[in-house]
Amino acid sequence: MSKISKLLVGGLLFLIILTACSTRNTQPEQAVEAYLNAIVEADLTKISTLSCAEWEEDAWLELDSFQGVEVSLVDMQCTQSGTDGDTALVTCSGHFLTSYDGEAMEIDLSTREYELVQQGGEWLVCGYR
Repeated sequence: MSKISKLLVGGLLFLIILTACSTRNTQPEQAVEAYLNAIVEADLTKISTLSCAEWEEDAWLELDSFQGVEVSLVDMQCTQSGTDGDTALVTCSGHFLTSYDGEAMEIDLSTREYELVQQGGEWLVCGYR
């Protein structure tokens, strides 16, 4: 294989991997899953980029409520449950598993219906019901 062919194949593989690892949230349920994972990762920057401006401060408060506890997601699966005008509605199954000082607690994800708006081609979490 020539040097140019190797470079082309390498470049193509790089683009495929880059596309597969992209964090674009082209579907509302992907945005909610990324938002919930950002809570688990305690990633303030990611929470901000996944939230609409009106929800950002509330998202920070939600993230802050998990400080000092171990948290993980168990059996999370999100689906779009409907629309309300320009707002997509997403529900999730599964739960947060939290642990503080050896005491475990489950927080059911199905108790919320997330509201998302699309801005700049991205779905952003903008609250929940």
